[in-house]
Formats: sequence, structure tokens, C-alpha cells
Amino acid sequence: MLDMNFRVTRSGRAFSPWDTDPINSPLFDIATAVLLAVDAAEDEDLAEPDATEDHDLPEVDATDTATQETPMLRATDAPNHSKDVSSSSAALPTRSACDKAGSKRRRAQARKSLAVQQHTNLQPPARQPQHIKKADPAVKTRFQLMKERVASTGWIGLRDEGQSKQEEAVGFEEPGWSPTHTLPEFFGPKPKWPGFKLIKYLRPCARPILDATGRVFALSGGHANDPNWMRDVHDPAVEAMEAARAQCKVPEARTYHRRGNFAPLTAGDSYGGGQTQPGALVNGVINTAVLCSLMSNIAFIRLAGFATGLFANWSPRLFDYYATHMRKFYKRYTHLRRPFLNSIWSACTFNLGPRTCCLGHRDFGNLAFGWCAITALGHYDYTKGGHLILWDCKLILEFPPGTTLFIPSAALFHSNIPIGIGERRYSFTQYTAGGLFRWIEHGFQSEEAYFASLSPEDRVRESAEARARWGSGAGLFCTLEELETATVE
Repeated sequence: MLDMNFRVTRSGRAFSPWDTDPINSPLFDIATAVLLAVDAAEDEDLAEPDATEDHDLPEVDATDTATQETPMLRATDAPNHSKDVSSSSAALPTRSACDKAGSKRRRAQARKSLAVQQHTNLQPPARQPQHIKKADPAVKTRFQLMKERVASTGWIGLRDEGQSKQEEAVGFEEPGWSPTHTLPEFFGPKPKWPGFKLIKYLRPCARPILDATGRVFALSGGHANDPNWMRDVHDPAVEAMEAARAQCKVPEARTYHRRGNFAPLTAGDSYGGGQTQPGALVNGVINTAVLCSLMSNIAFIRLAGFATGLFANWSPRLFDYYATHMRKFYKRYTHLRRPFLNSIWSACTFNLGPRTCCLGHRDFGNLAFGWCAITALGHYDYTKGGHLILWDCKLILEFPPGTTLFIPSAALFHSNIPIGIGERRYSFTQYTAGGLFRWIEHGFQSEEAYFASLSPEDRVRESAEARARWGSGAGLFCTLEELETATVE
């Protein structure tokens, strides 16, 4: 019997290291191929699309793919099996390397799952009814919110022409395009705009603003009950804003816009303005880096969380409406991210000043009956400038640095009193586009596609719902009595 020189291992398996010439390929390395395959699998896991999404992938002609050649497998590149080929064989990946690659892939999958969970976990913060009772006296008005006009769909506000009703009534020739409305024009001996009421800032706690029906449609939120709020939150936020203004790249032409003369940086997710589907707001490389720095700053994280807590406490029904829709949205579009995990809003803007004083405008692209959180920052005398003018309500609110106000900015025409010479003012706003809510309600499709899928009867029903949407949406605001007695449903 021929002796084959078999070697037996401890497990009992036998093999023979026959003396043969190895076949080597100078173009192929098994270790590299395995590691590339592992990395490719990891990338695929990280970017795995939702099966129901349309990613508009380019079509590939089948005839082209049939004739394509893989460079490593072309006949002209066939490996040479002669002994002239180098005898160094490709090293197989070690068990340790494979385990490490698999562990890396599993960690990436875990990070992806955690990110999805975090962005869809939109449970409201615990309500704090004691803060309702400790609030400053409510500002009562005769303003009738339900009579405000919005877009016919009820999702967004009306596009404005930079002019308030009061300015239009008197034929004002400079319709809001410069912040020329100073306090004496409202409260001087001969006011140009009579009938306005000045709401003074009392202390750093919330103060609700009621419409004629007693609903809290706006809120002067003050700031957190923290004696070091200005030192620990406001001042670092101002420093970050000033640094961002020096670092960002905003063309001068973009600093002149319908809201005023200052540089804005915007981040988050939106839908509208010609977009074919929702997506992240696009910024250049430099501005993206600046925005990442701002959004990772603990001062803005605290400001975002504080505003969200106030929203949930003072308008719980509207907050639940936001949470329900945003949960659906981010569960479907797992590649999108809210600017702040502790914030309910899908987008934010950093208005970098250095003298951020808004012209008269409506943020008509936001949800018509939604709340926009506006935080004032800077160093200015808030008793002389920086006030928020609510033209439709005939209210002028003192707006100190470090405090936050909430208004339905898509429905209300608003602007600022200019600040003094040498003063600095910035603002940080959080909001969600009305188009996102419409996209979700229409089954994650455009309005055109949605209506094309409806029967004549369904179109009649949808038209009726659109006419009632503004009223039902505004009805989500709670009355002060509901909030005080904790009877909100």
C-alpha cells in the first residue's frame, strides 16, 4: 500500500501536505476579498433602504450588463500557472480578523437600530401642572384666532407681501421691508399705530396669551428655573453664535431676505418649495460643519429641550399631534434625523445677526396651526428694543435675551422692534414644515399623486376636510381652564 504520509490532528481528521506546485494569481488576494466583502455587507446594512421607498435608482440596460467585463476575470488577465509565478501564497484572514469584522458590523447595526429608536421615540415629557398654576397672569385679548386666514388646504399659512393689515389699511408706503417701527410709533404722544398693548416681561416663568375664547394660542415662556441660566446657557450660546457667524460661508446676497438683514443657517428636514419628496435641508461643507458644532453645543441642546418641555406642558393636544406624525415620519425615513433628539421639531434656524431684528412676515411654510419656538440671544436693552410685535393681535411683547416665545408663526404676521446702536441680537428658532404633515396624511406621497388616486366621492370628502382643517387644528390649543384643572383630553 502506498504511503501517503497522512497526518492526524487531535480532532481525528487526517490530511496530507502533498508536495505540489502552488497556483498563484498576482491579481487576486483572498484575504483582501473577504475583508472587502465584510465591509460591503456592513455598508449595505448601514444604508439599507426602506422597501417601500422610491430611491429613483438609475435604470441599467440588461444588454450592457451582459457584456460588461470584470477586470479581475478577463481572459487576457488569466493567471499564469507556471513555476515562474511568485510562490508566495495569499494569506487567509485569521479567525480573529473575521470575528473583529463581524463584531464591527453588529455594532454598526446596533447603532442604526438605536438611532431609529431615538428618532421615533417621541413620548411627551412628563407634564408639570404645578408650573401652570405658578405662571404669571394670563394676557387676555379679543383676538379671534379662528378668523385668521390660512391656505385653502389648512396645512400652511398664506404667503405674505411683507405688509400687515394695519399697514395696508393706512397705505403705508414702506411695507415692512425695514424695521422702522420703534416704540414711540406705538406708544408716543401721537402714535402712528394706535390700539396696541405693551406686554411687559415680569419674571423668568411662563405667561400664557389667550384669544377671545380663552385658548392659549401663544406663550411667553421665560427661561428655566435656574439661577445660572444666563451664565451656563445663554452666554455660551451667544459665544457659539458669534463664532459661527465668523466661520460660516453665507453669500452677502443671502443676508438680505424677506425676514431681514442677517445671516441664517438652517438644518433639519423639510418638504415644500418644489421638493419632490421630503429630505434634509442641504448646506455646503463648511456650513454643515458649523451647524454640527452648534447642534452639538450643550447650550442649544438645553434650549431645545426646554422649549419642548414647555410645548408639551402648555399645549399637550398639539404636542401629541406633532409626536404622532413625526413618529410615523422618522420610522419610515430612517436615514433622516431631527436636529435635536430632545426636541419635537424637525428643523431649526440659527439667525446669526449680529443685529437680528425681523421685518414683518409670516413663516407661511410652517404648519398653519403649529407652534414655532423663538429664543432670543444677545446683549441688548429689552425694554427699548427687540420686542416681538404680533400685528394681528395688536400686542407688543418684551423679549429679553435668554427667553423663549411660542407663536403660530405661519398664521400671525410678526416682526421686531429694532435694537440700539452697538447692541447685538441673535435668535434660535425651531419649527416643522406644514408640508411634512400633509405628506404623511396623504399616505407618504405628493398632493398630485394623492388626489389622482381618489375617487370623485373621496375628493369631495377631502375638500370638506381641507375646509375644516384650520378650525380643527386651531382647536388643538387648550383653554387655560383645561390646563389648570388637568382635564385635557
